[in-house]
Amino acid sequence: ARLRAMAAILEPLVDTTVSIITCDGRLFIGILKGLDQATNVILNDCQERVYHDDKGVEQIGMGLFVIRGDNIAVIGEVDEEVDERIDLSSVRAAPIKPVDH
Repeated sequence: ARLRAMAAILEPLVDTTVSIITCDGRLFIGILKGLDQATNVILNDCQERVYHDDKGVEQIGMGLFVIRGDNIAVIGEVDEEVDERIDLSSVRAAPIKPVDH
């Protein structure tokens, strides 16, 4: 029941840009194209952003991408205007650590 409730909460975000952090510490940005009752998601125009301590953010184009619901830690809506103003080449950050269970 909890997963169905989560899918219902995310349904209004379909066709908007979202950010997803997975349980293994990866960050994906893309257009949410669909999801199911298990919160498996489909992202279009997806890119993975890899953070580094000593260089800018690496962006890896993934195209159409599916993420399993049980591997999602956080989903959030992206403000595209703010995101476009960020100079990712100047951002330095430690990589996100995996979730410990």
